[in-house]
Amino acid sequence: MSKPRFTTRQMAAAGIIAAIYAALTLLLPIPQYGGIQFRVAEAMTVLPFLFPEAIPGLTVGCFLANLLGSPIPLDWIVGTAATLLAALWTSKLRHRALAPLPPVICNMVLVGAEIAWFSTQEGAAFWPAFAFNALTVGIGEAAACFILGSLLLRALPRVPALKGRMAPSRVS
Repeated sequence: MSKPRFTTRQMAAAGIIAAIYAALTLLLPIPQYGGIQFRVAEAMTVLPFLFPEAIPGLTVGCFLANLLGSPIPLDWIVGTAATLLAALWTSKLRHRALAPLPPVICNMVLVGAEIAWFSTQEGAAFWPAFAFNALTVGIGEAAACFILGSLLLRALPRVPALKGRMAPSRVS
């Protein structure tokens, strides 16, 4: 019998992460969708640097938030894909200071392209719309990840109950 990839505790943590991400996105009265957005929940996208179970948690949380908050089915797929790719990339990084970068890049490119496609669907108009949307999505993402996410990365290793759950190389 093979060892499960995640323990029951890690699966429960993934569920909690998913619930928090979705709740923050759906309940906060700030722009969460569209070209200009600031998702506080995106601060959590740095968590895969510390916890592997954050990868499925963030992915499911983003999917639920988009499913329940966006009327556009492509957003359910593209937004979730951006979060999954960013989470996988973040989990592979070696330096804490770089952890906010993958979510910013993935969301700028994927979500910026998605919004541009919806707003133009025309060849030549796509590129200026993409540049604008990548910039505006990137600014909101950078604020959430580099400011709030970096605070999470500094604070969580100091929580005694979490210390034993993180990779030793990630705690210092």
